[in-house]
Amino acid sequence: MENEQEIRPAGIPPATAAPTGRTTISETAVAKVAAIAARRIAGVYSLGSGTGRALGALRDVVGAGDLAQGVHVEVGEVQAAVDVNLVAEYGYPLTAVADQVRAAVFAAVGELVGLQVIEVNVEINDVHVPGLNDPKSTDKPRPAAS
Repeated sequence: MENEQEIRPAGIPPATAAPTGRTTISETAVAKVAAIAARRIAGVYSLGSGTGRALGALRDVVGAGDLAQGVHVEVGEVQAAVDVNLVAEYGYPLTAVADQVRAAVFAAVGELVGLQVIEVNVEINDVHVPGLNDPKSTDKPRPAAS
């Protein structure tokens, strides 16, 4: 088809020759992609260990939240290994949550970052029980109705 035109996003010039240069993707960028993918899974309450979540809460207060909290990555030239540390929601099968997180991280890092993921390790360090693990209210108890 002679008159077919290449369709590309606005602002992207047509490829005239093989592009040259090098692309480097930081561990921070890969960790954020992995963390966002993990947070989207039903049954994931939060990412990080107890200490990490406490520090994250302090960072949030000062406006310096860490999207990659609970995720550690090792990035090579073409491969990445990812460790995810999370708190699961009570009522979800823990192995199923871990399997879904693993699959989501494999897909997101592979598709969005372009690295071959060699492993995704998932550590579930706690289970959030609604009402039981929630911060205690500082309100004074109300007297019982008579």
